[in-house]
Amino acid sequence: MEPTASEIRIDFAPMFRVYQDGRIERLLGTQTVPPGLDPKTNVESKDVVYSQETAQCVRIYVPGTVFTSAQKLPLLVYFHGRGFCIETAFSPTYRNYLNALVSEAKIVAVSVDYRRAPEHPIPAAYDDSWTALKWVASHYDGNGPEQWLNRYADFENVYLSGDSAGANIAHHIAIKTSKEKLDGMNLVGMILSLPYFWGKEPVGDEDKNPAVWAEIEGIWRLASPTTSGSDDPLINPIDDQSFGRFLGCKRVLICVAENDILKYRGWYYCEKLKNSGWDGEVEVVEAEGEDHVFHLSKPCCSNAVAKLKKVAEFMNQGKA
Repeated sequence: MEPTASEIRIDFAPMFRVYQDGRIERLLGTQTVPPGLDPKTNVESKDVVYSQETAQCVRIYVPGTVFTSAQKLPLLVYFHGRGFCIETAFSPTYRNYLNALVSEAKIVAVSVDYRRAPEHPIPAAYDDSWTALKWVASHYDGNGPEQWLNRYADFENVYLSGDSAGANIAHHIAIKTSKEKLDGMNLVGMILSLPYFWGKEPVGDEDKNPAVWAEIEGIWRLASPTTSGSDDPLINPIDDQSFGRFLGCKRVLICVAENDILKYRGWYYCEKLKNSGWDGEVEVVEAEGEDHVFHLSKPCCSNAVAKLKKVAEFMNQGKA
C-alpha cells in the first residue's frame, strides 16, 4: 500500500515531524514574542530587517543604562540552535536568555534569525548568518542603517556565540571572518554553548546509545540533504586538516554539559584546537549533572546562573 500524505515519513519528536507530502510539523520553538522593554532586566529590544532579499531579521538588545552613557559596549552576535530546523530568534526562550545575558554582561547583542531546514536546506543557515554579520559590520563607522548599533556597539570588541547548531554556525562564521575580512570589526572571541559537531568515528562514549547516534546523524542529513555524511566539514570541522588555522579570533570558551552526548565533541574541539598551532586561549567549562541546552530549559537553576555569569565574565575580560 502506498503511504498517504498524512503519514509520518520522519519522526524526530519532540522536536519535529516530516510527513509524506513534505509538510513539516514543528513541535518545539513555534511560539514568538514581540520585542520591547523587559521590565525585569531593563533591557530594550527591537527587530530590524538585515536582508531585503530574504526578509530575515535580527533582534537587537541593549541594556537600559546605555541610553545615559557615552561608553560603547562589547557586541555579541548570537545564532540560535536546535538542529537548524526549529526555533527562531524571536522565541521566548531566546528573548529570556538574551535579556538576562545583556543585563548581566552590559553588552549589545544581535540575535540572528536565519532560514531553517528542511524547507531551506544547508547552506541557507550559514549564508544568512554571514549576510547578517556583514550587515552588522556595516555600522562600524557609525553610518549604518540602525542607530542602536551606530551609537552603542564597540566594533573593536566583538564576540560570536550560539548554542547547539548555533554554536556550529558561530564556528564557521569565525572561520569566514579570517578569510573574508570585514572592515572595522575586531572579532575578539567566541562562546560555543553545547556545540553541535559530529563525525563518522565516535569520540568518547558517543556510540553507547545507537538510537541517539542515529538521530543526531539523521537530523544533519535532513538539514543538509546533499551532505557527504558525518565527516562533512560543516558538521565535522574538527578533523579537517586546516582546523584552527583560520579561526578568526584569539579567545574561545566552550560550554558543555555532563549528561549531553555532544560534550565529547566539545572537549575534542578544545584538544584539537590546542594542538593545531592556533595562537590563542581556549577553555572548556562542564556543567555537572546537566543535559543539552539546560541553560535555556532551566534558566534559573544554579548551573545555568553560573554559566551565564561565566559567559559575561568572558566577554568583559576582553574590554579595552
